[in-house]
Amino acid sequence: MINLLENISLKKFNTFGVEARTRYFASFTTYDDLKNLILSSHPAERQHLVIGGGSNLLFTKDFDGWILHNEIKGMKVTKETANEVFIKVGGGENWSDFVDFTVEKDWYGLENLSLIPGTVGAAPVQNIGAYGVEQKDAFVSLEACNLITGKICQFNKLECDFGYRHSIFKGDEKGKWMVLNVTYRLQKNGELHIDYTPLKKFFQEKPFNQISVKALSEAVKNIRRSKLPDPEVMGNGGSFFKNPIITKKAFQPLQEKYPDIPFYELKDNKVKLAAGWLIDQSGWKGKSMGQAAVHDKQALVLVNLGNASGLEILELSNAIAEDIYNKFGIQLEPEVLIL
Repeated sequence: MINLLENISLKKFNTFGVEARTRYFASFTTYDDLKNLILSSHPAERQHLVIGGGSNLLFTKDFDGWILHNEIKGMKVTKETANEVFIKVGGGENWSDFVDFTVEKDWYGLENLSLIPGTVGAAPVQNIGAYGVEQKDAFVSLEACNLITGKICQFNKLECDFGYRHSIFKGDEKGKWMVLNVTYRLQKNGELHIDYTPLKKFFQEKPFNQISVKALSEAVKNIRRSKLPDPEVMGNGGSFFKNPIITKKAFQPLQEKYPDIPFYELKDNKVKLAAGWLIDQSGWKGKSMGQAAVHDKQALVLVNLGNASGLEILELSNAIAEDIYNKFGIQLEPEVLIL
């Protein structure tokens, strides 16, 4: 079923809760609905945007084009062995609900990604990640619909070109595809990842062999809830900036000047820094500009205090990024899509 509307508010379709309107809005529950829309209305010939939960978007103005809202649901085990489970999930499924389902089944692989907002279809586009795990680690393949031809194509992990908060769908193929479903491979007897400091602290008094998938998922949820505001209560888009990645050579003088700077070593002589720490050290935590503010518990999160415009939030983010560059020589990049 296609729900086709014109000139509607997008306030309830973005977790920042900012006001913006779109010229056309279409939601659909099946591939056939989407294909019919493509062949009849040709949305890709105008400005268009695919959205799921609206958790990674900042609208700074009205959208003069098509908003395509994925509501394709369903979860199906396609293959199961003594050690593994392959599950195909509709792109419109809620990501957090899907992870909860896998945790209840005691399947390993996605527990570190508990409570991340958004939909399953958006997960590979953004290559979401948290606490040392990315969705690509369990990813097998996805099916996507070409928004020009309406035809389905399958993409494997290599073809998706996953990187840090990146995929081919944010690069060369941006705006050309709608993710219909994603297949993940989960383990029945896998390895838990508790390398990140918050998780180490949470389980410091518990033997590793006594930590279950469910316990790790609950720990992640508790940590996230302690730091991140509920979008239903206070509008936000989660982490606003990416954690910057720099060379070890560039990191050395920073570490000498700031011995307590948190970091995570990567391959190829790279180091990932905590953007939230940089923002906090610069005194931005809890500060506001108009109705836009930095969350008082997590400096990486920008919030809508009630009636902020997208432009207010953007202006705050620009001021923060400029300050961080002046202090640390590091350029912060937005994780959210700014429109």
